[in-house]
Amino acid sequence: MKKRVELLAPAGSVESLRAGIAAGADAVYIGGQMFGARAYADNPNQEDLCRAIDFAHLHGARLYLTVNTLVKDQELERLPEFLEPFYRQGLDGVIVQDLGVWERIRREFPGLELHASTQMTLLGAPGAALLKELGAARIVPARELSLEEIGQIKKEVDIEVETFVHGALCYCYSGQCLFSSLLGGRSGNRGRCAQPCRLPYRAYDKRETGGRALSRKGEEYLLSPRDLCTVEMIPELIGAGIDSFKIEGRMKRPEYTAGVVQIYRKYVDRYLQYGREGFRVKAEDLEQLQLLYNRGGFTRGYYEQKNGRDMISLVRPNHFEEGSGKRRYEELLAQLKKEYVDQEKKEKIQGSLRISKERPNVFQIKWKDIQVEVTGEPAQEPQNQPMGEAQIRRQMEKTGNTPFVWEKLSIETEGPVFVPVQSLNGLRRQGLLELEERICGLGRRMSEKKPYPVSTGEMQAEQVAAGENLPLLRVQLEEPWMLEPVLKEPLVEGIYIEAEQFLGQKEDGKFLEEIARELTWRCHEAGKACILALPDIFRLGERRWYENAYPILATAGFDGMLVKNLDEVGFLRSHRYQGLWIADAGLYTFNRQARRTLEGLGASGFTLPYELRERELLERGTAGEELVVYGHQPMMITANCVAKTLGQCKGKPGVLYLEDRLQNKLPVKRFCGSCHNVIYNPKPLYLLDCSQELSRLRPGSLRLRFTIEKREELLGILSAAVGILKQGGMPSKAWGDFTRGHMRRGVE
Repeated sequence: MKKRVELLAPAGSVESLRAGIAAGADAVYIGGQMFGARAYADNPNQEDLCRAIDFAHLHGARLYLTVNTLVKDQELERLPEFLEPFYRQGLDGVIVQDLGVWERIRREFPGLELHASTQMTLLGAPGAALLKELGAARIVPARELSLEEIGQIKKEVDIEVETFVHGALCYCYSGQCLFSSLLGGRSGNRGRCAQPCRLPYRAYDKRETGGRALSRKGEEYLLSPRDLCTVEMIPELIGAGIDSFKIEGRMKRPEYTAGVVQIYRKYVDRYLQYGREGFRVKAEDLEQLQLLYNRGGFTRGYYEQKNGRDMISLVRPNHFEEGSGKRRYEELLAQLKKEYVDQEKKEKIQGSLRISKERPNVFQIKWKDIQVEVTGEPAQEPQNQPMGEAQIRRQMEKTGNTPFVWEKLSIETEGPVFVPVQSLNGLRRQGLLELEERICGLGRRMSEKKPYPVSTGEMQAEQVAAGENLPLLRVQLEEPWMLEPVLKEPLVEGIYIEAEQFLGQKEDGKFLEEIARELTWRCHEAGKACILALPDIFRLGERRWYENAYPILATAGFDGMLVKNLDEVGFLRSHRYQGLWIADAGLYTFNRQARRTLEGLGASGFTLPYELRERELLERGTAGEELVVYGHQPMMITANCVAKTLGQCKGKPGVLYLEDRLQNKLPVKRFCGSCHNVIYNPKPLYLLDCSQELSRLRPGSLRLRFTIEKREELLGILSAAVGILKQGGMPSKAWGDFTRGHMRRGVE
């Protein structure tokens, strides 16, 4: 007998929740009216969500609440009040992205399971071990991981792993996408993604007019992945050690939830019962999944491949043809609606009724391992005709609008008896009500919530204490040629060296040591700190390289590390790294508590979040922290490769451009050592002339981030930054076309 695997269904509404459970889901995940990553779903109110928790428990299912957005300081103060009713009702777990939210729940709601959302961009065992240390019961790793990588997590860390098995895929690593945010102010990190990746784009080899087209006409949906379907991979998924199969689709209708759950339930059970030899997915079931929804066909996702053209829709998504396909779709929805949406799910119960004139009547009911017993007044001596068993059964087997249906009811009468129908009805109602309350009460909690005091004046005091000193100037470099001009500028205090581009991930340890020591020597010779910027993505391949390289890098003279994800935090902690490390913007600290959590893990400094406006940054506190004041902000970090999709992959780093409907050309940079792409905002962030904001924020340092600039652009921006520091904060002229990012407009 193979291990039981949880089948986890999406619920964008209470109706979807009921449909998923009716179709066989072991658990459902749903959002409330705050803090959820699907702000536009039909999320239930407090009363309905409490009832949904009871409904799930009555049918032997679990309910997980999505609290998986980044949260601002004022919002975080409302979290305990929002969560407490569901905690007391018996909520089984919460799915969380924000480290501040995580810590508040961990401290204030003991016993409530914490599940790390895929929005945390967990990529391997180091991140999983770190989250387990912080109290995680389960992680939902990035959807881009292979079966080998998932198996490695299970091998190294004793923690539950939940992965997506069906539904929509994001083009970007979840949690590392600012596309919708930067273009339209609707943040995916806040549950309001506008899905610009689903729009058409054309690819060119140059930014300038006249560049060569790389994409074919009619194949313009270059960032729109096909939907995931892994029903045929169930044996491999279970073999990798996955504990929970998660279906995507909280924005889809209840019939979709029921239809997908029904098929995955069928084949999970079939494999668990008969094994691999008895496992075969029928063509008609695959057809049903296709009918329910797909974007130009299905993909098996990243479980077996790194990326590829066959994973992308390319053409305008249309999940069925007109005519017969549409009719079959409508017929399927009608069938699913009748069977799972309109039909009330009932739990089978067993029981016995003993009727006696000498002692109280006893009514026992059993559901699984739970049993209740209620008693009533003894029966009467019949005045005329004694009451027959059929008459008694007719009254006792009525279950009405309760969640139960009789599987077996035995009735025993001691001689001829008479019981008023009203008494039988009362005994039945009392018994069924007590059984329902007993089942729902299993998960109920008393008010164990432990208040977690937060000083709202703490950061304001730090802000005042920051003083009038001008901030330091630091520069982040992605290309080796950029180092020389930056070294010549005396006012640059520190340089972030991007590891992949500067070190090249060379296998030769001696050669690596020479490169690393030369970099640190050149920076120190110029009077500048040299900080190693770790990779955007830290998967199994990167981890293996850094495991071998760590002794060299730790002794090469670097003044610190720029850390970009939780796996890198876990990696450094596993090596007992004692040096300085700075959390980059992708390690989100939207609120004071998130910052404290990372400080507790060893962070020495922080990069201020891109998505907070000035007022929100002041509420969070900025004293001594680093503000990015120039740079093409990363809108997407993706495992898929646009060049490979276009058949242009040559294994060499480079840049191509995606043109949108407004003729904006988005730079796409290839990082071939780690095989990922970064899509940058075509307009660079420029805050150097925002003198009033900089004066109020008083960051400890300003950062210039150079990624795709040409030499003259780099020199111009560097000169402008030096000018503002030399002039004591006077405004600096903007350089070319630019954006203020979210400094003034914020996100919803």
